[in-house]
Amino acid sequence: MAIYNPQSLKAEEFINDGEILETLKYAEENKRNIPLIDSILEKARPKKNEHGISCSGLSHREASVLLACDIPEKVEEMYKLAREIKLAFYGNRIVMFAPLYLSNYCVNGCVYCPYHFKNKHIARIKLTQEQVKNEVIALQDMGHKRLAIESGEDPVNSPIEYILECINTIYSIKHKNGAIRRVNVNIAATTVENYRKLKEAGIGTYILFQETYHKKSYLELHPTGPKHNYDYHTEAMDRAMEGGIDDVGLGVLFGLEMYKYEFAGLLMHAEHLEAVHGVGPHTISVPRIKRADDIDPTVFDNSLSDEMFAKIIACIRIAVPYTGMIISTRESESVRKMALELGVSQISGASRTSVGGYTEKERPHDSEQFDVSDQRTLDEVVNWLMRLGHIPSFCTACYREGRTGDRFMSLCKNGQIINCCHPNALMTLAEYLVDYGSEDTREVGFKMIEEELKKIPNEKVRDIAKNNIEAIKASNRRDFRF
Repeated sequence: MAIYNPQSLKAEEFINDGEILETLKYAEENKRNIPLIDSILEKARPKKNEHGISCSGLSHREASVLLACDIPEKVEEMYKLAREIKLAFYGNRIVMFAPLYLSNYCVNGCVYCPYHFKNKHIARIKLTQEQVKNEVIALQDMGHKRLAIESGEDPVNSPIEYILECINTIYSIKHKNGAIRRVNVNIAATTVENYRKLKEAGIGTYILFQETYHKKSYLELHPTGPKHNYDYHTEAMDRAMEGGIDDVGLGVLFGLEMYKYEFAGLLMHAEHLEAVHGVGPHTISVPRIKRADDIDPTVFDNSLSDEMFAKIIACIRIAVPYTGMIISTRESESVRKMALELGVSQISGASRTSVGGYTEKERPHDSEQFDVSDQRTLDEVVNWLMRLGHIPSFCTACYREGRTGDRFMSLCKNGQIINCCHPNALMTLAEYLVDYGSEDTREVGFKMIEEELKKIPNEKVRDIAKNNIEAIKASNRRDFRF
């Protein structure tokens, strides 16, 4: 029987079923233990020191107690703490990105995804490099600077060479004032050698959703194809780190399995990365299963209410304070608003989840990976964010200045990130407003920039940012960064 060991490189030891079950039992027994809950909340609070801010985060067991807690006033206290932690580390900045689907050919049999190889309804498409270029130009014309590329797993139709060629094409396209400055990659688990190639291609974060940490369920949900190998999939982040990728993104597909089990497994994975590599996950995504071409989410017994979804987001923010949290257009405007208030720091905008979808006038539905709930334009999302008090950020500076891995985490953990991220967010927002914003969005945006400049603590940085923003407004000079 496997023994729990966060420093192990074996999936069954760092995501240990026995440890998770013990954790869930402990959480259930202590879900109304007010002294314990108070001590956990106190441990998690941000504390000021000579370097800025420190925040200890929580273990998977401590966080599971909070998730199980059903005392209304304590839940409200969690939500308040989650907001406090998010503001301490990320301020009111929200990073913007869009997914780009390259191919939906797939050899796997995942029962919750319409790309599964038995689906004969869906149109199978693989973008040519010319089509990649056209998709990128369409995204640039919206104002996007950061993409997450997606592809089904198919060694014949989508080998690593194809992915690398697409990355090179994406980076090569400069259209008017548009440029994709950072490509994050969400593709199937692969080898150390292939991760090394992705790193050399200049990717940002490597993202891979576990889908479910419950091994028995995982094997049933992935009955055929290379993704059926639970251990190979779960150990992918260690191979990515070995290949030189120091920013990785975790996630589960909530609704597939018992949410409390997934929550504990997700945090154990974060603890494992910290224990072995000294760097926790750069991002954690929180997708919920949604309806798609031949997929009905109601067939899964563990679908998640909005209320419990909110609690999970808050508890992840409290437990892993430094991580970027991502929510996609799977979710509605109202759910995304709630998530932003409880800890999410990155959102997609104007997403199309079909291959070749951005160059189509009407949103295609015959090749979507999942239904998109938030179908607003990027300008509408940017305007909405600002009216809620959030700064839409198109910044990619940390990647290009080498502030990745432990360098980024140290900046984030001591709260010093505000001196580069806040001005970078404002400068990239100014670019968006000048080049792509509607009249109303520009009016709202420049008022926000004027007020937010005052919040930059370093006077020299503040003056440089102000001058750079004036240069953006007066000329075609772009891509200023700290």
